[in-house]
Amino acid sequence: MPAIEVKQLCKVFKTHRKEAGLMGSLKGLLHRETVYKDAVKSVSFSLETGELVGFLGPNGAGKTTLLKMLSGILYPTSGSISVLGYTPWERKRDYQRQFSIVMGQKNQLWWDLPPAESFLLNRDIYDINPKDFQRTVDEMVELLDLKALLDIPVRQLSLGERMKCELLAALLHQPKVLFLDEPTIGLDVISQEKVRGFIQEYNRLKKTTVLLTSHYMQDVEQLCERVLVINHGGIVYDGSLLSLSERYIDHKVLKIRFASPQSASPPRDLKGVVEWDIHHAEIKIDKKEIAAMTYRLLGDFPVEDLSVEEVEIEEVIRRIFEER
Repeated sequence: MPAIEVKQLCKVFKTHRKEAGLMGSLKGLLHRETVYKDAVKSVSFSLETGELVGFLGPNGAGKTTLLKMLSGILYPTSGSISVLGYTPWERKRDYQRQFSIVMGQKNQLWWDLPPAESFLLNRDIYDINPKDFQRTVDEMVELLDLKALLDIPVRQLSLGERMKCELLAALLHQPKVLFLDEPTIGLDVISQEKVRGFIQEYNRLKKTTVLLTSHYMQDVEQLCERVLVINHGGIVYDGSLLSLSERYIDHKVLKIRFASPQSASPPRDLKGVVEWDIHHAEIKIDKKEIAAMTYRLLGDFPVEDLSVEEVEIEEVIRRIFEER
């Protein structure tokens, strides 16, 4: 049985449009224009126990809305969700003990208290056995390198330090399912790497099912073998990260370093040139023409180094969004 199963899920938001100014306000008293927005449209997927899946999409695509429905914060308009056999929006206590959600732009720690005191509060909320609680804290503190931060008020911590404490707080009750909504947003490169390393190690050790949303492709490339891509409320791709480029990109990138200076302009009949100067060149080549183009370039130019590379995953995702 899958840990998470979503079938034909839809969420429609109802809003009202108002014209600007005093006249707009007066008109709104007599007649309000109703606007319906399909935030999530007929979404279906499933996650097996222990999977760590990336959830990608542009702003407004429906990622956070879907996570909120999975965690029971929002009710769907139609469709069904099963998480560990529970219906999230029924908000049963047994379910709430088995999942956790971390949002990179929202805090659950008390701002003026040290993290250690917020952890104690969570211990009482989830009725965690004191011995189990201390063992979990000790384990997480070591993994996240937080020992020196536990007694410092949260407001005095850096953003990266706070995010690591947020992760610890979310995992105190050992959830079986973890929803991460942009956990590395706003962090510096070193903090991002530490958070990614922790998520990867925690998933490996605990076999926790993780659904991760992020705008940083490094998060997804390092952590996830499978990705879900959502756009305009619907799933447009569900599969391996490696297969994305094969499905959506029909070319590769050939990079050359010349052995001696060349003309500053490429030959007129050379197609797909992205960059060209006297020392380097970068050319987009159809996958079917790689052999012929490589043969030509090696014959026509003194080449010191040549490499054929896959298109970066950011460009693949960008093309998906643009096409849809």
